[in-house]
Amino acid sequence: MSLVQHLEELRRRLVRSLLAVAVAFLACWSFRERIADFLARPIYELLPEGTRLVFLGITDPFVLYFKMTAMAALFLASPFVFYEVWRFVAPGLYRRERYWALPFVGAATVFFVCGGVFAYFVAFPFAAEFLLGMGAAFQPAITVERYFRFLLYVIFGLGLMFELPVFILLLAKIGVVRPRTLLRNFRWAVLVIFVAAAFITPTPDVVNLCLFALPTIALYLLGVAAAFLVTPRERAPEE
Repeated sequence: MSLVQHLEELRRRLVRSLLAVAVAFLACWSFRERIADFLARPIYELLPEGTRLVFLGITDPFVLYFKMTAMAALFLASPFVFYEVWRFVAPGLYRRERYWALPFVGAATVFFVCGGVFAYFVAFPFAAEFLLGMGAAFQPAITVERYFRFLLYVIFGLGLMFELPVFILLLAKIGVVRPRTLLRNFRWAVLVIFVAAAFITPTPDVVNLCLFALPTIALYLLGVAAAFLVTPRERAPEE
């Protein structure tokens, strides 16, 4: 395929992915209030009883409903999106490697959802409790715009970072990387992970940096361990 054909194929896959997300968005829109209540639950468990989130702009509720519904739609349509990703890279694989579509789509979807679940139930409550504790001497007046922006950022960011083992496993299986090389350069991987976490964390503080980086380091090691299982053992050189 020429460069123009690759770009045309990429455009086709992006359009199909966006259509899938749009259909999921329409399905989720009628549940927008339930989605908002579910996402607001972690902060209400930490705030004083009777405290409510506030909004400052008249359009804030609509914009937030739109963003929350879009996030829910992305998770709902993630199997189809990952399938389109696979279809885009499949022409560059050997014929035997193209049959890994179902394992790839299944694993990528599971890890993406697990990242969101980890963010909602573990990472975000821990960060929110720590940050609210820092301001215990003040009266909290948290706006819905800043709260949901922070929460959705954490959920989406950790969802993407949880994809690391899947892509390490895929690259190792097709021979692009070797697990021993990944393990040998572990210290550089840690540096890259912390730099990447510094760019995607919503607030530049140590707590949020570690919140993204430490689970990603564990996922990196998980991906390397899985790569050892699927990569043929290298034979020692003959004397």
